[in-house]
Amino acid sequence: MLRRLALLGLCLPLAAYATDTPVETWLVKTDLWGNTAYQTLSLSRNGDTLSGTFDGDRLVGTRHGPSLDVTVTDADKATHHLKATIDGEAMVGVADDPDTNHPGRRVSHAFTGRRLPERSRASPQVVTFTPKDYANEFSASRAPVLTLWPGDGVRTRTIDSGGVDEKGDTVALFGNPQVGPFYVMSAEPGDTLVVHIKRLRLNRDYADSLDSIVGPALGQSLAGKAQELGKPIRWKLDLANGVASPMSPSPALAHYRVPVRPMLGGMAVAPGFGSPAMSTGDTGRSGGNMDFNQVIEGNTVYLPVYQPGALLYFGDAHALQGDGETSQYALETSMDVELSVDVIHGKTIAMPRVESPTQIMALGQAGSIDEATRAATTGLVKWLAQDYGLSLSDAAQVLGSAVHYSVANLAGRSVGVAASLDKALLSNLGKPVQPSPAK
Repeated sequence: MLRRLALLGLCLPLAAYATDTPVETWLVKTDLWGNTAYQTLSLSRNGDTLSGTFDGDRLVGTRHGPSLDVTVTDADKATHHLKATIDGEAMVGVADDPDTNHPGRRVSHAFTGRRLPERSRASPQVVTFTPKDYANEFSASRAPVLTLWPGDGVRTRTIDSGGVDEKGDTVALFGNPQVGPFYVMSAEPGDTLVVHIKRLRLNRDYADSLDSIVGPALGQSLAGKAQELGKPIRWKLDLANGVASPMSPSPALAHYRVPVRPMLGGMAVAPGFGSPAMSTGDTGRSGGNMDFNQVIEGNTVYLPVYQPGALLYFGDAHALQGDGETSQYALETSMDVELSVDVIHGKTIAMPRVESPTQIMALGQAGSIDEATRAATTGLVKWLAQDYGLSLSDAAQVLGSAVHYSVANLAGRSVGVAASLDKALLSNLGKPVQPSPAK
């Protein structure tokens, strides 16, 4: 029942509380001996009688004026009593719960809640959002900047890894500052968040990088001389022609031009209860600073949901990046972004996935290439089992004949490896068995 006691307060403007509302949704934030937990409370009211769910468990109760009194019965038949006082869109109360260490005993935990907004219209919307600040952690405790519903899109802009915006102004702390989090209604732990990258457009005419080679990519014969490296390199971005070139090249690179391929280096949801906030320079099962150069326009990213609302962050715009981000910094710049979100309820994945029009890709991230390769392979095998119905033997035969591996990231504290398969081959296996995203 730990899940039922943990929920996040969300401050968003709402209409005044109505006397009889068919369904209202609250986000509750509970203090568990100094640890914050977040869960969703849904209430249906018929006069003074209440029904609904708390963290997916059924509840019954009453409301008399501002006083709320409900009983929740969890899957183990244990009961939890919540008493609260409602003041407009805010809730303050105490939960009386079983002591999991001492049968027959009870414990009390204080909680607060914020009522979540109701959808203004049924059809999906595309919302324009202008960031006012940026996050340097993927955290469940940061207040959401915007609420989205499945099917909704958002148009916004990101800044570069040093905190510099499209005007050249420093607006955030360095270290891959992110836009967000975006609260996605109906997303709950155990679901999968689907992020469709609709549009990525460079919005300034330069990018910054280094003339470096990261340690994991550097042989011993070069290590001594490579100590001279690490100088900043500014790149000119020719937006009209879609190419990048060093702004002050050596004679050997005087005519070097490379096509840009805008990508997002960072994308993640908030880690789950019991996990600390993650730096925007790190990666984990919830995503992070993945620096995977397939997080591009036209592709779809799948992320496991660990908190109510998922709490989606993204940023760290790159004009271009080779496999592995071997120069420590890619071509770091700012970008206009449009994406949309969906939720697949009841589908759990263990790590980020990326899908292009031609490939499926599982991204493994770990402390070494070996471990990252194992994670990526395991993720792809689970994808084949979950969506295509393949046994382990079936998957082994498919991987052995067709898998591709690429090094996603060598520049962070963790490294990344992507395992991918061509969808043209998988089409011979029949249609995937995954459920449709919620609307």
